[in-house]
Amino acid sequence: MTAEISIIDLFMQAGFLVKIVMLTLLGMSIASWTMIIKRSKVLSVARHEQERFEDSFWSTQDLSQLYQKVKERKEDIAGSEEIFYSGFTEYARLRRTTGSSSVSVMEGTGRAMRVAVAREVESLETSLPFLATVGSISPYIGLFGTVWGIMNAFIALGEVKQATLSMVAPGIAEALVATAMGLFAAIPAVMAYNRLSNRVSKLEHAYATFSEEFYSILHRQSMSEKDA
Repeated sequence: MTAEISIIDLFMQAGFLVKIVMLTLLGMSIASWTMIIKRSKVLSVARHEQERFEDSFWSTQDLSQLYQKVKERKEDIAGSEEIFYSGFTEYARLRRTTGSSSVSVMEGTGRAMRVAVAREVESLETSLPFLATVGSISPYIGLFGTVWGIMNAFIALGEVKQATLSMVAPGIAEALVATAMGLFAAIPAVMAYNRLSNRVSKLEHAYATFSEEFYSILHRQSMSEKDA
C-alpha cells in the first residue's frame, strides 16, 4: 500500500514560515520562466535582425544610401544596424569638422562603434543576472525551509511520551517540499542562464566582427579620399 503525495495538502499542513518559503520559491520560479520566455524571443529577433541587416549591408553598393534608409527608421533599429548608424554618423560628423585628420576621424569612429556594441550587448543581457541569482540561491532558500520544518517536527516530537515514525513523517515530508521547490526553481534558471548567455556571446562576437569589418571599409575609404 502506497500513500499518494499531494503537494497542496503538504503545503496547507506546513508551518507559516515554510509556507512563506514555498510561496517565495514559487514566485521566483514564475518570474524566471517569464524572463526565460521573453529573453528567448528577444535574442531570436536580435539574431534574425543581425543576419537580415548584414545581408543588406554586404549587398549594397552605396553606404550613404543605406545610411539614409537606416536614419529614416532610427527609433526602430538595434544590433548591427545601430552599430552601423553610430559609426557612420560619427564618421560623417568628424569628416565635416575642420582640421580633423584621417587618424582622428577613424579613432572617433571606432570609439563610437565600440560604445554601440557595448550598449547592444548590455541590452541583450537584461534579466540574465536575475536568472543567475535564482539558480544560485533557490536551493538554499528551499533548504532553509526544510531545516526549519524538520526542526519544528522534532520539537513537537519531543513533547510526546511515545514517539513513532508516523508522528514525525508528515512534518518531515512537508518540510522536504521546500527543498524540492528550491530545485524546481533553480534547475531551469541555471540551464536557461547558460544557454541564453551563450547566445548573447555569439551575438556579441557577431557585432564585434561586423564592427571591425565596417571600420576597415571606412578606413580604406578615408585613405582613398586622402590620397585623392
